[in-house]
Amino acid sequence: MIGRIIWITAIIAVAAVTSGIQLDRQARYVPTLSVSVPPPFRAFAQIHLTTSAMQGEDKQQALAQARLLVARRPMPAPHQRLLSIAEYEAGETELGGTSIQRAARHGWRDPVVQESMFQLALAAGDQAEAARRFAALFIRPSEELSDLQAMADPLFSGESEIARATFARVLAGADRWHRIFLNKGARTLEPGVFLDLIQRAEAQGARFNCVHLKRAVRLIGSPENPAVAALKSKVAAAC
Repeated sequence: MIGRIIWITAIIAVAAVTSGIQLDRQARYVPTLSVSVPPPFRAFAQIHLTTSAMQGEDKQQALAQARLLVARRPMPAPHQRLLSIAEYEAGETELGGTSIQRAARHGWRDPVVQESMFQLALAAGDQAEAARRFAALFIRPSEELSDLQAMADPLFSGESEIARATFARVLAGADRWHRIFLNKGARTLEPGVFLDLIQRAEAQGARFNCVHLKRAVRLIGSPENPAVAALKSKVAAAC
């Protein structure tokens, strides 16, 4: 009799756990179900509960929900990003800075994290880190050209030797995105910067495809700019 009770209790427990997990997975696609998921099983549901709380006026409640999210699922960079935003909005600026740095370690594909780290590095005068974050954003196919231009101007203007050298190193070591660089760079970078980065990368062993170089020359503006003339001469000689 006791064994039968234990067996039935175990079946009920397994059914309860399975139902909780399934409901949480369904909440991933139906956010309104999130509040119905039992607290111990909230994983996907917690994401919706956190974002919903962050849209409200109670910043401490939003922070509590974000901390709970990260406690349950700490690895995805967007979760650390949500925590960072919640901390900043709740006045916990030092903790917010720490959280966005943790997000950056796991989130090279997260554009919001990368842009945040870019801005922080730029503000701190860390040209090398800013250049690496800019490179991570530059190769994203969906990144807006206007956004890239807005970041490139302060990064590569003035005394930017370290930023240029760092970006050129990344470029030289990544043959697979030379085409992306030439296509986007011709439209977002100041011609002098564009030519300089090409030359620096070539000095480190990069070899750019002539077809892509010629297309970049056609895309680049300001034909009267000396750097444009120099690029045209370079391409004509090399190709």
